[in-house]
Amino acid sequence: MRPEDLRFQVLRHLEQKPDMTQRELAAALGISLGRVNYCVQALIERGFVKAANFRNSRNKRAYLYKLTPRGLSEKATLALRFLRRKEQERQALLQEIEVLRAELGEASLHEQGEQ
Repeated sequence: MRPEDLRFQVLRHLEQKPDMTQRELAAALGISLGRVNYCVQALIERGFVKAANFRNSRNKRAYLYKLTPRGLSEKATLALRFLRRKEQERQALLQEIEVLRAELGEASLHEQGEQ
């Protein structure tokens, strides 16, 4: 996963579920806990996310992650880039599918001519 995509996915998940643990986030993204921790810490340092301990939690390591206004803006920017890249990938796949269909059609016609 590209670093930019990772930041986007982490921001996206934390906005949807602020009480998500880093372990849950790692499982949801299919990456290591260490990588999630590194990314979350970087987002906090950049001012995109604030982390606060749950007051009523018995687990003193439980955090509530809140996207800051800068974090929301960053998420929107990353979402737009992500969407554009996925649209380009989709277009490239559609073109490749058409080429393959044409090749298969030609091969099919060629095989029919041999029979």
